[in-house]
Amino acid sequence: MTDKLDNPNAACFNLGVAKESVQAPLSDCVEAAVKDYFEQLDGVTAANLYDMLLAEVEAPLFKATLEHTNGNQSRAAEILGLNRGTLRKKLKNYGL
Repeated sequence: MTDKLDNPNAACFNLGVAKESVQAPLSDCVEAAVKDYFEQLDGVTAANLYDMLLAEVEAPLFKATLEHTNGNQSRAAEILGLNRGTLRKKLKNYGL
């Protein structure tokens, strides 16, 4: 079986992290977290999972990207592939 990091066509692509530093692809972590979430529901019906998951991922993504750009929102928006106005709106929504 080919390692995902060696396969450029794999669903999880190499983000430039040294192979020895990689513990698990983000997609594997997300899948495990969602499965764990469903197991913990204990019969309670799930609702708005998509919005909840996006909020859980977007806020730390934006925070880390802003730290990486030393607070430069234009550069952060470029890195994220977002319009600067969209990024500013999302930052406001998350209180960042």
